[in-house]
Amino acid sequence: MKILFFSLTFIISVFVMNELLNADLQTYVKQVTAEFDEISDERKEALEKIASYVQQKKKEGNVELTFICTHNSRRSHMSQVWAQIAAYYYGIDNVYTYSGGTEATAFNTRAVNTLQQAGLHINAINNGDNPVYKIKYAKSVEPIQVYSKVYNADKNPSKGFAAIMTCSQADQNCPFIPGATRFAIPYEDPKAYDGTANEASAYQECCRQIAREMFYLFSKVN
Repeated sequence: MKILFFSLTFIISVFVMNELLNADLQTYVKQVTAEFDEISDERKEALEKIASYVQQKKKEGNVELTFICTHNSRRSHMSQVWAQIAAYYYGIDNVYTYSGGTEATAFNTRAVNTLQQAGLHINAINNGDNPVYKIKYAKSVEPIQVYSKVYNADKNPSKGFAAIMTCSQADQNCPFIPGATRFAIPYEDPKAYDGTANEASAYQECCRQIAREMFYLFSKVN
């Protein structure tokens, strides 16, 4: 009886959260959550390890996840954003996502445009070489604020967090991150297709894979 009650509560919560998402985003989320069978068993195993970490940290209090790639310009930002949205969608409270790089550059405009096409409302609140963006994904929820920074920047957590490596190069260049539990789920860098006929499709594929996997991860958190 308790399991049935929990299941019904979970289903109702997911339905309500989906209805509160940006209208265009609702369609995208419905699509990626129907694609979990496209995730390989190896990737699922890695994602479920992070889900177990989230489950444990949730019992202790806040859950802080920092997604790391070399330049904090594409994959780490997309991972941060989709993880935050997935936690909200599945009603997992007190989850805070961050991103950083082994060096700071800028949130690449191609990645920004790809997220906008998925249904996110994105505004630059300042200009320059490293703009700060606010990303709105749902009604009555504070936007996610993102910009490029190093993984140990002041605004990122310094202890008791998960460091999730989203590129193999960053994984190799950061052999030790103090205060963190480390995970690796590398993604192919869409930067390799910049300026080619496959540029748009490469960014869309990367964004969709990350979204799919972040939603799978949080679907495994009770």
